[in-house]
Amino acid sequence: MRESIGLSTILLATAISILWGGNIVSIRVGVDSVPPLWSAFWRMLIGVIFVGAWARHRGVTFWPTPAEWRPLFWLGVLFTVQIGLLNSASALTSPAYGVVILNAYAVFANLTGHFFAKRLEDPLTPTRVAGLALALAGVAILAVGQTPSTLAPNPLLGDALMILSSALLGARQVYMRYLVQTVDPVRTVVWQMAWSVPLFLLVAALTEPPTLKSVTWQALAAISYQGIIVAGVCFILWAQLLQRYPAGALSMYAFLVPISGIALSAWIFDEPLRPTLLAGGALVLAGLYVVSKKA
Repeated sequence: MRESIGLSTILLATAISILWGGNIVSIRVGVDSVPPLWSAFWRMLIGVIFVGAWARHRGVTFWPTPAEWRPLFWLGVLFTVQIGLLNSASALTSPAYGVVILNAYAVFANLTGHFFAKRLEDPLTPTRVAGLALALAGVAILAVGQTPSTLAPNPLLGDALMILSSALLGARQVYMRYLVQTVDPVRTVVWQMAWSVPLFLLVAALTEPPTLKSVTWQALAAISYQGIIVAGVCFILWAQLLQRYPAGALSMYAFLVPISGIALSAWIFDEPLRPTLLAGGALVLAGLYVVSKKA
């Protein structure tokens, strides 16, 4: 079903988006001590414990029905690949650039919804297509306009991986929107993370050392933030919103995430606001604004 987005939903989506702005920044803090895939494993382990406890407290049955096992497994695979790309990209590119590129996922959510989920999503109009084109132009500027630095040892590869992660994130939003019509939102959140835990553990154990150097309290705090706030609280609330509203319309609130992420990156890492970051970010935000006006 589709409902009109009211003030309380706008405020909730805005708060979630601001908290999500700290995700890539916290990942960048964590991967200095814990490699990307191990970092993702610990984040998801914390998240699934938190969400599982929440589900138990709410009396939600989080054991899938026979018909739910297969779609939840594929959601977990999609989730694992998307988060793996995100963490790997975060170790290679600047947090400020990365947060803007990732949160252009609204482009991919709208395209996926238009072509594959027309019953649940709003159709594309000429105005929305123009907005998506603006956002994509901004992503292109960001992807090729960054120079190597301490925060971005391989920005071209990192930005390419971030674009792939953004595309999968957009597709995952639409797929979750489809699933939560028949599956409890909390159960989808639990199982997308639950399937990712053994997958991350297997791949990380085969490809990465457990740590890169002594684990700092900053790294522990960053991974805890990712597990409890992002993978726990934000995922639960967002899944509940997806049960009621189109993914394309909700994804427009992603325009707040880059602003929050850039501000945090500038504060924590003292990262300068380069011309390509400002120009690309402005195009992305302008594009998302145009689409959100019509979503």
